[in-house]
Amino acid sequence: MESNEIKNLDNLKKLTSLYFRTLKPSNDKTENIAQIKFLNYAEMGCVITDLLKLCILALNQNAHQVSGTNKSAIDVALILETILQLIPTDEFEFLSEINYILLADAKTTND
Repeated sequence: MESNEIKNLDNLKKLTSLYFRTLKPSNDKTENIAQIKFLNYAEMGCVITDLLKLCILALNQNAHQVSGTNKSAIDVALILETILQLIPTDEFEFLSEINYILLADAKTTND
């Protein structure tokens, strides 16, 4: 049984290195960092502005325009692209792999 646990631990370490890529540990190991990719500072500024506008509109459902000097429409596609970058798909695959291992282990135990 102990060798099976070591094998499972080795498998989990291998799967972790393959799938856990969205969050990276910081230098001091107290927190994790998620990276969002932008073409340039202008795009990053637009994303931040649109996220703030979207929040303002969501909080004030009766508002038809965002106050201030920049009254352009919210770029919903850009916001959704940013959200897609935050979804940890590799980690979801990892969890599926763990579930498969656990189901296989449960089946072996029951047999």
